[in-house]
Amino acid sequence: MDRPVISAKNVWKVFGRDPKGYLKTMPDGRSFEDIRADGYIAGVRDVSVDVARGEMLVIMGLSGSGKSTLVRCFSRLHEITSGTIEVDGEVIGDLSEKELIDLRRSKMGMVFQSFGLLPHRTVLDNIAFPLEMRGQDRHTRRARALEVIKLVGLEGREDYFPRELSGGQQQRVGIARSLAIEPDIWFLDEPFSALDPLIRRDMQDEFLRLQGILGKTIVFITHDFDEALRLADRIAIMKDGAVEQCDTPDQIVMNPATEYVARFIEDVDRARVIHAGALARAGQLGEGAPVDSRATVKQLAHQLVNDQRAIIPVTENGKAIGAMSRQDALDILLKVG
Repeated sequence: MDRPVISAKNVWKVFGRDPKGYLKTMPDGRSFEDIRADGYIAGVRDVSVDVARGEMLVIMGLSGSGKSTLVRCFSRLHEITSGTIEVDGEVIGDLSEKELIDLRRSKMGMVFQSFGLLPHRTVLDNIAFPLEMRGQDRHTRRARALEVIKLVGLEGREDYFPRELSGGQQQRVGIARSLAIEPDIWFLDEPFSALDPLIRRDMQDEFLRLQGILGKTIVFITHDFDEALRLADRIAIMKDGAVEQCDTPDQIVMNPATEYVARFIEDVDRARVIHAGALARAGQLGEGAPVDSRATVKQLAHQLVNDQRAIIPVTENGKAIGAMSRQDALDILLKVG
């Protein structure tokens, strides 16, 4: 198995007068509220999570759950109180300031909810700005900026100023500026939450298209479960600084690990989330035409209603991976159980 790009082990981020001293003497089992009663805030509580190369991990939770704090720990914008975080095998807490700056400049891209565009610079100059900070010559940075302008669909607006762009276009500039440095790892903190619903949907489509082309390792923060379902390879659900569950969308919906997660997903249309692959049982074969593992139960609705087979073969990339029970799928479709 490949080494994870990001590996967090038993990470704590505690805010207060003497957080490290407090953690050393803190009794086991202290809850978020217990810690707050002691005069501290546990932004991140004993989190262990890995992010694989090319994976899109979506972190979600209610306001104050610790999503942004955790991601800022991943990039060492916050110094952690305890635990370790490795990026490509390097413990980032051990890096010097220069080494950390080099890591961020060479491997990390960040996009936040506020676009942070420079109002006096054009689209092209905004996108080229991080390359200018790297010391690249004007010709090289202009050529790269034009490449990513084409990638995010802003051709023809190179000389526009931010005030002349819509909200969705401004967000594309922010994404393009982050992509200009060709990061291996991309951190996005609720980048679409300020956009109107239709623009937001368009940006999600654009984002999925870009990910299909670029294959970046992405940590994406959102509080919107629908957005998470559209984008995520895995979802980490946080509460009070801790990760309640980190798994594929299918598994979170089918097997919530805690009561909190169960409440979090109780209104989700399971048929829209659960894929045939998640229902496939290895070793079962079935007969007749197979269904694709990536198809959701909702997408298979017509076939499920009319198909008379009890067991339906499932394939992934053209290869058999098992078979699913038609009745199990129908129960999900009809919201039984």
